[in-house]
Amino acid sequence: MVPKWIRPSGTLESLMTRTRQVIAGIIGVIALFSVGCSGSDSELKSSDTNSTESTTDPSSTAETTKTTAQPKELAPLGSGKAVTIAFAGDASFEGLSTSVVSNTTGLLSAIEPVMSAADISMVNVETAVGTGGTAVNKEFTFQVPAEALDSLDAAGVDVVTMANNHGMDFGKEGFADTLRIKSEGKMPIIGIGKDDTEAYAPYIKEVNGQRIGIIAANDIYPSSMVTWWTAAPGVPGIASAEEAYQEQLAQAVRDLRPTVNTLAVYLHFGTEKETCPNARQKELVDLMISAGADIVVGTHAHRLQGIGYQGDQLVAFGLSNFIFKAPSAAGNASGVLVVTATGRRIDGYDWKPVQIQNLVPVPLSGAAATAGVAAMDALQSCAGLSPTATGPGFEDSAASSSPTTTKKGK
Repeated sequence: MVPKWIRPSGTLESLMTRTRQVIAGIIGVIALFSVGCSGSDSELKSSDTNSTESTTDPSSTAETTKTTAQPKELAPLGSGKAVTIAFAGDASFEGLSTSVVSNTTGLLSAIEPVMSAADISMVNVETAVGTGGTAVNKEFTFQVPAEALDSLDAAGVDVVTMANNHGMDFGKEGFADTLRIKSEGKMPIIGIGKDDTEAYAPYIKEVNGQRIGIIAANDIYPSSMVTWWTAAPGVPGIASAEEAYQEQLAQAVRDLRPTVNTLAVYLHFGTEKETCPNARQKELVDLMISAGADIVVGTHAHRLQGIGYQGDQLVAFGLSNFIFKAPSAAGNASGVLVVTATGRRIDGYDWKPVQIQNLVPVPLSGAAATAGVAAMDALQSCAGLSPTATGPGFEDSAASSSPTTTKKGK
């Protein structure tokens, strides 16, 4: 059946008139549809301002790649105001009774003025924290109650790393207890987590208008436990700096770099009882600096190792012990490194020598302090470090242009 609207009716002239009207209507609809489509496409392109597209050659498989603009790195000197960061060494609490560890006002009273004076203070807690679990099969295993963190807090410590070879000494059950304590917020703990995202996550604090970021990782594992001690997607553990995982660590540093003014990395690495860094330590320091670190510090040797500059960056290969049962005079010689930084520029550092007495750090004074600074200076050569910055420096017009200096033993 022919549709009514085109069915012949009336004279030929009338039919032709109606036909012309129908054709004109169809053309109008087509034109309107074309304009509408063109307008939608224009709107889509103008709103897509957060990415750029590049398409492969038409002769190959059609692929579209989107790239997102990277965050712009902050001004080299940030707010132009200086920040002080204190780094200390290994705290195992071994040999201290629970009652002593829990004495939050007295345990670290001698070192408290040094730690509290810095804007940020940090130590390595080289032990499992909590009461759960069973000791794993290794020569030395350590565990302290959560009150140990209260003692550190009372001494002015702001953040700790547990990325070391004792953080999981009491197995998965003990580590679950540690993660529970971490989640309760007694003390910011970095270098461990419920998965690799949390383990490699930084500690960030804003001081004097400057954002300070610190990442921690471990390069020393019991040989049979590397895999199950290392944090992975969906797997609790420790942030690893071992060769198989070092690129993940470097990427964490790269990702953090544009978001902070000063970036520090705290590593657990080296060879026990050695006073000069090994090749692996130097390799990791190079990697961290190339990824964007301004400061790289470390522990594990239970001995002091050299401090100084590598280019414009400050490196401390070994901070020795902090709360530790050391069987020798060399193991009891230690100190606190206080770094002054204005954004990326390291303005200087102070080495505060201490002696471990009755398992806790006691600052030295007078001739003993002078000797402690000299002993640390003597380790700079074999570490391959310089007493002053040797790079091009970091300056910007909005901040102070005071020269880089090295400050020690004050």
